[in-house]
Amino acid sequence: MSELKVDKVSPRSGTYVSLNTVGSKNIIINGDMSIAQRGTSATGLGNGDSGYHTVDRFKFVENNAPTCEFTQTQSTDVPTGQGFATSLKMDCTTAQGSLAGDDFIYINTSAEGQNLQYLKKGTANALSLTLSFWVKSNKTGTYIFEIIDRDNDRAISKSYTISSASTWEKKTITLDGDTTGTLDNDNARSFEIIFWLLAGANFQSGTLQTSWNTRTTANDAVGQVNLADNTANEWFITGVQLEAGTTASDFEFLPYDVNLRRCYRYCYRINGNAVDDVLTGGAGPATTTSRIDTAIQFLVPMRAIPSVSEALLEVYPGSTAGSLGSIFDNDGTKDITTIGFQINADSGSPFTLNNFYLVRCDANASAFIEFDAEL
Repeated sequence: MSELKVDKVSPRSGTYVSLNTVGSKNIIINGDMSIAQRGTSATGLGNGDSGYHTVDRFKFVENNAPTCEFTQTQSTDVPTGQGFATSLKMDCTTAQGSLAGDDFIYINTSAEGQNLQYLKKGTANALSLTLSFWVKSNKTGTYIFEIIDRDNDRAISKSYTISSASTWEKKTITLDGDTTGTLDNDNARSFEIIFWLLAGANFQSGTLQTSWNTRTTANDAVGQVNLADNTANEWFITGVQLEAGTTASDFEFLPYDVNLRRCYRYCYRINGNAVDDVLTGGAGPATTTSRIDTAIQFLVPMRAIPSVSEALLEVYPGSTAGSLGSIFDNDGTKDITTIGFQINADSGSPFTLNNFYLVRCDANASAFIEFDAEL
């Protein structure tokens, strides 16, 4: 996917000016780790904590309830002079020197099949891919990167080496095109893109699968170090770019607002703060004296109809505490552009029937309403 360039004549100078619009070559969204809607730090990640916690589009994934724990942060530790302001950091806070066979922890991001059709996967013209990224860790050794084709249960893994402790290093990995397994042309996950951090024997007992083939879990992460074997261990990554071709180009920096809107397709979160109430944009009538029906229109169409979660909502006027009720689909207010839901009073009957109210986050840094359509 090449960048679209439109040339026009400058009315002042008469010279040509190139205007670049977004036609992203990078399959990875938020590869510079600049967007973190959910927060900048999450502690105690380990047993049962798979999910998105800080940096958008990069997910913490664990299996088999490992006993180790990590803190994940959006860090300002970045490679000098490369244009990056933030990175994703994993810091081991509870060590686990001995791993069970099914233990693993990795960081992943995923891509929709409809955004990957130009790779021509599953045809004789399948394109190669090149991954580039910056990484740093005090724990040197072999780490594994993997792509899993979830549509066809195929996979390819490549190793990279962290050679110098606590030093930013740029890595480049090229993967051949896969002539088997056409990707679904839809909004579901086709590629799962994985950075392994630790892996038990069941994922290391075979031979690293460095060419596309049917996925064999024993071949996923052969040689992967255990980042959890010491509480001194930490791992940083930024500048993640996956693009068609056999060479790595310079990282494609997008304007912050463009990057944010791309993330909004998967997560749209409105946070409160400790000073001012933050309006969610939802307004609606009291359909009973203890319930308000409201709807929110998203800033960009979401990938799918999202799930909704919240904390510390209130309604105005009256600053009456309320909590999320059911999602509803009357009058079509449930799709990828708009979602309707009800707010229930925490107690009593504080609302006046048929009066209109605004729904907003409380004046509290822990208040939020979140719409989730992640892969």
